[in-house]
Amino acid sequence: MAKNSDSRSLARSISGTGDFLRSQIWVWPIIAAVILAVAGFWIRSVVEISVKETMAENLQTILAADVAALELWYESQVANVGAVASDRDVRSFVERLTTKAAEEDVDTALLAQSPHQKAIQVELESWIEAHGYAGFAVVNQDGRVVSADKQNMIGRDDLPIPEGLIEKVFAGQVVVTPPFKSAVRLEDVDGEMKSDLPTMFTVAPVRNETSDVIALLGLRIRPEEQFSHILSIARPGRSGETYAFNRDGVLVSNSRFDDDLKQIRLLREDEKSILNIQIRDPQVNLLKGGQTKELASQQPLTRMAEDALQGKSGHDVDGYRDYRGVPVIGAWKWLESHEIGVTSEVDVAEAYLPLYILRRSFWGLYTILAVAAVAIFVYSVIVARLQREARKAALEAKELGQYTLDEKIGAGGMGVVYRGHHAMLRRPTAVKLLDPEKTTDATAARFEREVQITARLTHPNTIAIYDYGRTPEGIFYYAMEYLDGIDLEKLVEKHGPVNDSRVVHLLQQICASLNEAHGVGLIHRDIKPANMIVNVRGGVYDFVKLLDFGLVKALDAKKQAALTATGSFTGTPLYVSPEGIKTPDKTDARSDLYAVGAVCYFLLTGKVLYDATSVVEIFMHQVNTVPQRPSERAGRKVDPALEALIMRCLAKDPSDRPGSAKELGGALSACGIDVWSQVDAEAWWRKQYPQLCPDTPGGATKNDTEEIAATVIVEQPTQTKP
Repeated sequence: MAKNSDSRSLARSISGTGDFLRSQIWVWPIIAAVILAVAGFWIRSVVEISVKETMAENLQTILAADVAALELWYESQVANVGAVASDRDVRSFVERLTTKAAEEDVDTALLAQSPHQKAIQVELESWIEAHGYAGFAVVNQDGRVVSADKQNMIGRDDLPIPEGLIEKVFAGQVVVTPPFKSAVRLEDVDGEMKSDLPTMFTVAPVRNETSDVIALLGLRIRPEEQFSHILSIARPGRSGETYAFNRDGVLVSNSRFDDDLKQIRLLREDEKSILNIQIRDPQVNLLKGGQTKELASQQPLTRMAEDALQGKSGHDVDGYRDYRGVPVIGAWKWLESHEIGVTSEVDVAEAYLPLYILRRSFWGLYTILAVAAVAIFVYSVIVARLQREARKAALEAKELGQYTLDEKIGAGGMGVVYRGHHAMLRRPTAVKLLDPEKTTDATAARFEREVQITARLTHPNTIAIYDYGRTPEGIFYYAMEYLDGIDLEKLVEKHGPVNDSRVVHLLQQICASLNEAHGVGLIHRDIKPANMIVNVRGGVYDFVKLLDFGLVKALDAKKQAALTATGSFTGTPLYVSPEGIKTPDKTDARSDLYAVGAVCYFLLTGKVLYDATSVVEIFMHQVNTVPQRPSERAGRKVDPALEALIMRCLAKDPSDRPGSAKELGGALSACGIDVWSQVDAEAWWRKQYPQLCPDTPGGATKNDTEEIAATVIVEQPTQTKP
């Protein structure tokens, strides 16, 4: 009995509470504010930890990529100078000069006028020009310069050669020096003679016939051109930079912020940061007008430099001041073999902008809820309901101008696609709608541009656009031809690699489509198997359609560039050209041909160009790694002419690729491979997809073709992971 009474009391309490909450609507925003406060502090801590972990991973990834690129550069320098020092003629000239220099009473003028001076200069000139060196010097065992490209260096024995360098080289090592200030006047990049210019050398031992080291040969490098450039390729964000420094904590590569350093008077107007800036903490943010209280020599090293100069590698995502006094986060590594440290840093303000926005948004929302709880609650509920109802009604009506929507068949990165038909023509149509939840000025502009550009193209192998419009509720849409086939990516996934003759047949059609686009000044920039549909069209089997010109670039219209952020990456990493990664704003039609070569490689081998675990790794391979030949990758014979053409398309230098899509199409025909005939194509389609063949009894049914059709006309999102 008591139990029943307690149950009724609890029920009355719950009912009373419910009645109160329903009658006092203003309580809900207060409850929401309390929940928001508790959840906000928890979310803030979780997000902050997650963001910091992500930033640490990103910085370490960028640093690792830069260090790897630097190591490759070092290896190439060692190989270059080693090859020069081993040259028989060079060794002969050096031996004669060192012998001459060892003679008594041989002054500098006599040494400089030796006939062997001109001979060695002529011998080294081609090496220097071919590999981008700035000059050379030959030093004997006494530390005396016996030959050099600069007359004022010959005979000198007081050059600031890095400590221990001569001993290492005469012990048989090849050394790449860190950048240092030249002791003689040199030409800068503008051809002016200046003192204290940064320089560095790649130095190798020169041996005589008995393999004794008789001198060292150094090839001079301008560090601001090569060394600094490598570290400037990958930069984290707008404020990020990767730079190198020596054991004295001095920058040995150019800073990204030379203009700022001149503004805060750390540099003169005619100076560059390389070898002129020490990585010391000024204790204040100099960019915000702070004034340091200590002399530069008395300021401590930055948190990063202090750790790195102890031979340690690490990262700090909590923040520390850099040499400008700006709070930054960073990752660093000390390269003992090269006696330099490398670090990647980015301003805290940029790195943690999402956190700051989250904090401001949270407190702003909390304040608004506290001040106008009821108004916000009622307004948000009403607006949300009206928006949902308006969009729902628009889609339920299934009427977009002259088009009737039948059923949803897929979704892509920008919207959804319906199968429909024209109200009067009854023609099957694919209708693409821009998702209202994702609509911004930028996405709407891109959506409209995609329609307008694709509509300009009339080639049969390019998807046709029928119509374009916008509903009263603001939903953008366009109608295009309905394709019931399969994209090339799924073709390989389901049926395995494609034979040589069929590959040639398919790729010739793609080249024909691209030839028209390139002819009117357009490049596609997102060529990939998922954007190529093969189907049965008008009784023609294996007919290819090229889709998704959403990333297309107008070569003759600068205003189109505003629709894609400057310096941003567009395309699919697995199929993007090397120049599409390094200089995406300077790609041309040959970049599409690189992607066509990558597609051909995929069709023949069933594999992408490179196996990688991250986008950064893919980018490194695309820029630096020559892919395996298709026959080696596939483990089967591939027609030699076709294989050679593919490798030509995949050349890192665009000038080594075919000059146009038309030329590539002709080269495919010239391979001499057996023609993939309509008889062959029809036999394949009747075996694999008989329901799509035109004279199949009953034709294709909805259930038969739904999966295939859904993959055909849906925009494929740009891939960001391998």
